[in-house]
Amino acid sequence: MLYALLHEYLRRADFFGPDFLAGFDKILLRAAVAAITAFVLTLLFGPKVIRYLIKHGMMEKVDKNPDVLRQHNTSKANVPTMGGLLIVGSIVMASALWGRFDRYYLVMAILSTLVLGLVGFIDDWIKLTERNRRGMTFAAKILPQAVLGIILGMFLMRHSALTGCEGVGGLVIPFFANTAIYLGVMYVFMVACVITATSNAVNLTDGLDGLAAGCMLTVALAFTGFAYLVGRVDYSAYLSVLHVPGSGELTVFCASIVGAVLGFLWFNCHPARVFMGDTGALPLGGAIGYVAVVLKHELVLFIVGGVFVIEALSVVIQVAYYKRTKRRVFLVAPIHYHFIFKGWTETQVTVRFWLLSAVFALISLATLKIH
Repeated sequence: MLYALLHEYLRRADFFGPDFLAGFDKILLRAAVAAITAFVLTLLFGPKVIRYLIKHGMMEKVDKNPDVLRQHNTSKANVPTMGGLLIVGSIVMASALWGRFDRYYLVMAILSTLVLGLVGFIDDWIKLTERNRRGMTFAAKILPQAVLGIILGMFLMRHSALTGCEGVGGLVIPFFANTAIYLGVMYVFMVACVITATSNAVNLTDGLDGLAAGCMLTVALAFTGFAYLVGRVDYSAYLSVLHVPGSGELTVFCASIVGAVLGFLWFNCHPARVFMGDTGALPLGGAIGYVAVVLKHELVLFIVGGVFVIEALSVVIQVAYYKRTKRRVFLVAPIHYHFIFKGWTETQVTVRFWLLSAVFALISLATLKIH
């Protein structure tokens, strides 16, 4: 790990002085460098990954949808997918270079991202190589996500108890100081639900050029700030939010997500040169869900990720209502396609959803001080 090597070198090199070493240890500095590193890595390897995907025929398939949507998707038929390889690789490398591996939460974040990235990769691979547009079955896709969530829930409860973190097994209520609902064993299943729901919500949002990536950018920025504040005793006490010892290192991880997503947008903005696919959407959503659980901001996640929540709810509502009445609430679900049918351009839908995501992120900041 580059951080450990540089830290040891600076410690031995007395001419730098203790003040310089203390500055190098600052989480915010390492988070900024991690974001830049992830951004640069994405830009450097982006063209190579895109050429590799094109060479091996990893192209987006066209769905048999109504005319408007089919015409929309036809324009994307020759665009490579599985660009999530680029995102996951940049996040892991930047976090590994500038994060501290003696911090439990960071290690688990990286491992969770890799596991969900593998699930998404398998799903994309089946779609693209076995001519099965649906990919993995619903059960086969959800099961590993749920199992990962249960494992993480058990480990988080144990680690929180060992580190003396308050609110172990509890669900913190935003806008109310020092208020939490104790869930006990059900906390483990709550963690599984948050990670599974978030990863799939991001996956549902990934339908237009730059849509999921742009919304994830604002969400990751918000959680970069949350991780820093919750990880510090003084700031968390001042803001009356629960302090989670050791969680500050997730600032570096979230900043790596910011840099990687920002770099991916370089290639994913309209007209997209590459799509993230499940390989990117599942680990991005799962990673943010994991961070929210660690920071005790599970309910705040529903505010910050408001766009993702709306996208997921539009599908749930559409399916449930259609099964009951054989009629549709939206012209097409997820809801971003509904607006395409209404006559909005792809760029209009994407930018307006970005703006909504920014507004939701700003609203979530109010949870830090309004009690």
